[in-house]
Amino acid sequence: MRKNITEKIADVELEIEQLINLKKELLQKQKEGDRNARIKRLCERAGYLESILPDTISLTKEQFQTFLDKTLLTGFAEKILKGFIAQSVPENGATAAEKTTNTAA
Repeated sequence: MRKNITEKIADVELEIEQLINLKKELLQKQKEGDRNARIKRLCERAGYLESILPDTISLTKEQFQTFLDKTLLTGFAEKILKGFIAQSVPENGATAAEKTTNTAA
């Protein structure tokens, strides 16, 4: 049996609604993946910091923040960080991850 135009429009509208819902689900999964990656990164880095500076464990939040501000917001720390950033961004402007992806392709 042939579908009339009204039925075809209804089918297309249903498909559009399904695709919109699929897009929402995929965006939610992407946000969750990004959040999980951030949590993992923060835990790994904080764990490493505590392993090399175990005395920081007993500090209050304010003391820890002050410690980080006074130790990391120095010219020396900024110079080291800029050096790492410069190494990760080649002259063509691509990040190290992009360069690896392009090399693999």
